[in-house]
Amino acid sequence: MTIATDVVVFAAMLVGTVGVVVPVLPGLVVVWGATLVWAIARQDGPGWLVFGVATVLYAVGLVAKYLLPGRRMKQAGVDGPVVAVALAVAVVGFFLVPVVGAPLGFVLTVYVLERVKHREHAAAWRATSQSIRAVALSMGIELGTAFAIIAAWGVGVLVTLG
Repeated sequence: MTIATDVVVFAAMLVGTVGVVVPVLPGLVVVWGATLVWAIARQDGPGWLVFGVATVLYAVGLVAKYLLPGRRMKQAGVDGPVVAVALAVAVVGFFLVPVVGAPLGFVLTVYVLERVKHREHAAAWRATSQSIRAVALSMGIELGTAFAIIAAWGVGVLVTLG
């Protein structure tokens, strides 16, 4: 194992972490994948142990990322079909207007659909603001998971130095 490999893996993890905030690439997958590359390069017990911990963190983060915000939106009265349409518009918006198109498309779609459903601004805005909070929570969970994986990897690197 070389320091150059550690530096490349860490750089990939940083790129993945940026990918969590700026949805250009699947950030959490990149962070987890960098840990896999490190474990493969090491080919020893500590490397695979760190990768196992990273995999558990990844799985827990992935479940929490979809479960917690979805529950929050459901409690706010935002229906599943509204979220599905908003996500589809967000994907299209991402390609039409890079970086800001996805969040803008999501928020506007939730607002318009909730406005049609409730026929009043206050209820539509309440649902939209809950949706914004849910998306922020999802991003926060993903970012926290990426940091936890990087921390586990960092501990593994420190423990196996020498």
